[in-house]
Amino acid sequence: MGRSPQDVEDQITYPLTVSLLGLPQVKTIRSYSMFGFSTILIIFEDDVEFYWSRSRILEKLNSLPSGTLPDGVQPALGPDATALGQIFWYTIEGLDAEGEPTGGWDLHELRTVQDWYVRYALMSVSGVSEVASIGGFVQEYQIDVDPDAMRAHGVKLQQVFQAVQRSNIDVGARSIEVNRVEYVIRGLGFIESLEDIEHSVVKMKDNVPIYIKDVGEVHLGPAGRRGALDKAGAEAVGGVVVVRYGENPLATINRLKEKIAEISPGLPKKTLEDGTVSQLRIVPFYDRSGLIYETLGTLSDALIDEIFVTMIVILLMVMHLRSSLLISAMLPLSVLMTFIAMKVFDVEANLVALSGIAIAIGSM
Repeated sequence: MGRSPQDVEDQITYPLTVSLLGLPQVKTIRSYSMFGFSTILIIFEDDVEFYWSRSRILEKLNSLPSGTLPDGVQPALGPDATALGQIFWYTIEGLDAEGEPTGGWDLHELRTVQDWYVRYALMSVSGVSEVASIGGFVQEYQIDVDPDAMRAHGVKLQQVFQAVQRSNIDVGARSIEVNRVEYVIRGLGFIESLEDIEHSVVKMKDNVPIYIKDVGEVHLGPAGRRGALDKAGAEAVGGVVVVRYGENPLATINRLKEKIAEISPGLPKKTLEDGTVSQLRIVPFYDRSGLIYETLGTLSDALIDEIFVTMIVILLMVMHLRSSLLISAMLPLSVLMTFIAMKVFDVEANLVALSGIAIAIGSM
């Protein structure tokens, strides 16, 4: 993190791109190097199976020679979804009993609820590939060192790093047997509060321990971020749900709404200074089901209207009712045959396909 785009390009993007060129049935590879991260997009041939291509990429990444990437860099695949996989956006907001927005919630509180409760619950929904958190601040322990105090005590910055690492660890020591009873020995040392960090020993000087609090201040603070979520001109915290490849987006959204209704009563709430009880709620920000229902309605209306118009035109031209019905039946039968063929050849019934069927009805 923090490296320039040029460093990322030279040390990560270029070596990875060259290594991935040998993948079978790859059409092209595109890469983007930005501040602190790299994105590589691999485009396979159209007839390549989706999960087969992902397994080939993982196989290649696991077999990279030692030293290909810098220490601490671990490449990872994105979610098993397509570029059109974002089906549901939401925000987490505090609402009163009447459903009106209230204040009283910090951005780091909302982000904590999103990361450690809401996100995990929604990821358990069948058909969901990923739930990404957006906005707010990720809370972390921060140590602001005092250069003058460090110089006075003869402490180096690396010693502060090591002191925190040594203080945040549990130690296991197997077991001992006393009176034919076996006891497991553990040394509990995980950090649980700011005071635990403050009282971590950095070094000993003349048999006097020097603590982290002697060379700096320890507090909770927000991690650095590169973006934010804006809603109606104000910062918000939320997430985006990505549907898994090949899943039905409408069915996944319906299951997602059921899960939201299930977990909503368990979200945190607090009483504000004016006595208002603010309950956190999941508020939809974007819901693709409306677009899906509208597209299906447009297709149905187009099919019904065009059948009636066709029947009238053919009836006026042929002047025979049963012949008109026979010719007009071509439209619904052709649509039915199209859906059967899509089912047999595993063609997704997405918005583009449904729109194409509606246009084809008019052409016929």
